[in-house]
Amino acid sequence: MTFNQIFERFSSRYLPASLSDAAMMRFRALGRALPVIREAPVSLDENADHLVYVCSGATKLVAHASAGRDQVVAFHFPDELIAVPARAEHSYTLYTVSPSELLVFDYADFADLARGEPAVLRMLLDCARKSLGRCRDKSLALGRKTAPERLAGFLVGMAVRIGAPQDDITFLDLPMSRRDIADSLGLTIETVSRQFTLLREQKIIETVGKSGVRIRDLLALEARAGYLIEAA
Repeated sequence: MTFNQIFERFSSRYLPASLSDAAMMRFRALGRALPVIREAPVSLDENADHLVYVCSGATKLVAHASAGRDQVVAFHFPDELIAVPARAEHSYTLYTVSPSELLVFDYADFADLARGEPAVLRMLLDCARKSLGRCRDKSLALGRKTAPERLAGFLVGMAVRIGAPQDDITFLDLPMSRRDIADSLGLTIETVSRQFTLLREQKIIETVGKSGVRIRDLLALEARAGYLIEAA
C-alpha cells in the first residue's frame, strides 16, 4: 500500500469524520509508513515513545531485562494501535511475526496534537483502557493461573481478536510461533505443545498445519481459562 492508502485506513478507523481538513493534514504530517518483512525488528528510536498502527500483518512487543532476559508483552493485529515505550528501566523492541505494513507516529507529537481534538484524545484513552485491561489479565495469568488456564485464555483472546466464525467453529490462523506463545505465557514450548495436544484429545480444538486452529467448543475453552463464572 502507499502511504496515502495506509493513512486513509488509519484515519477512517481512528480519526473522527468531523475533523477539519487542516487538522487531518497535521496528523498526516506526523506519520511515516513502514513496510517490514517477517520476523524483523521495527526501526524505532528507543529514546522516544511511539504510537504504531498495524495496517496489515502482525507484530509482537518484546521487553528486555538484564542478562538477555526477554518477555513477549503483547501481540497486535490489523487495525490495532501499539504504544511502544522509550527505553527506561527496560527496553522494548517491536518485531513483526508476519510481513507487515505499519504507520508510525512520535507519541508525544501525536498526543500534543490530540489535546486540541477531544474526539482523538478519547480514542487514545479508549485504546489505553483496552491495553491496560489486557495487561491486567496477563498479569493475573502469569502470577496465578495454571498452564492449561493460560493457554485456554490465550486462545479465547485470539478468538475474540482474530477469530473467523465458521458455523459452530471459530477458526484461528495464528501468525506467531509456538515459541512466541510460550514466551508470552511464561511457559516452555514443550508445555505449550502438551497443552495443545490435550485440547485436541478432548475434542475442544483441532489443529490445521503449523498455524491453523479450529475451536470446536468455545464454551469449554472458556471454562478452562479460569474466568469468574456468574451465578445463575
